[in-house]
Amino acid sequence: MTTTTPQPTPAAPSRSGVHRVALVRPPVARLAEGELTHLERVPVDVDLALTQWRGYVAALGREGFTTIEVQRADDHPDSVFIEDTVVVLGQTAVVASPGAESRRGEPLEVESVLTQLGLDIRPIELPGTLDGGDVLKIGTTVYIGRGGRTNAEGIRQFRVIASGLGYSVVTVPISKVLHLKSAVTALPDGTVIGFDGTVEHRELFPRYLPVPEEKGVAVVVLAPDAVLMSSDAPQTAALIEDLGYRVVTVDISEFEKLEGCVTCLSVRIR
Repeated sequence: MTTTTPQPTPAAPSRSGVHRVALVRPPVARLAEGELTHLERVPVDVDLALTQWRGYVAALGREGFTTIEVQRADDHPDSVFIEDTVVVLGQTAVVASPGAESRRGEPLEVESVLTQLGLDIRPIELPGTLDGGDVLKIGTTVYIGRGGRTNAEGIRQFRVIASGLGYSVVTVPISKVLHLKSAVTALPDGTVIGFDGTVEHRELFPRYLPVPEEKGVAVVVLAPDAVLMSSDAPQTAALIEDLGYRVVTVDISEFEKLEGCVTCLSVRIR
């Protein structure tokens, strides 16, 4: 499988650091072999997935992000879900320790790019495990899903790093979804949105708004007044627009078959 998507050379960070950069990674031919936890396996159209991925990358570019394409990882079917490999806290990159053994090699190339960008690298080390999809940042509070991919030791290591950077960490037990951000994300004003059928321990979130569609729970914050979300949640998009936000939608149906969402497909450095 080939892609014509350009691969920018990471730019040297400015004095104020790296901002408005999104790391992405193209889907591989073995995409359909990706790990599944809560969904039944169904056919995945890899060619369509590549087209959708290009549309996603283009949407980020139109919104002012510089996209950097990390080298394709042909031996890792899940590698397109690059968010799971790292959590960015300001100008510090906490390199993840994937909970699925099949994904353990994914962070290597991502870490190399982040090092070139000049970010401070802090790793989570085994036996600790932590997936980036379990980490939701809202201001200086970080919520971490404790489930099948992120364990207590991974959270302990992350808390040490994050607290040293001025963040507080709240652990959220999860069992109904793969990652915390499969159940909840946050609007630019910090309001947590989720689908009631999959949200657990909503009392942990100071402001919570239920949305009408399960595929509407995931948003990528583009700007203080704009979000990116799946095109397969029109009722939720209308709700968010009614709150005064501009909504950009993208078709990611092939990735949703693999428990992916819009947050999974990039690492944003704001």
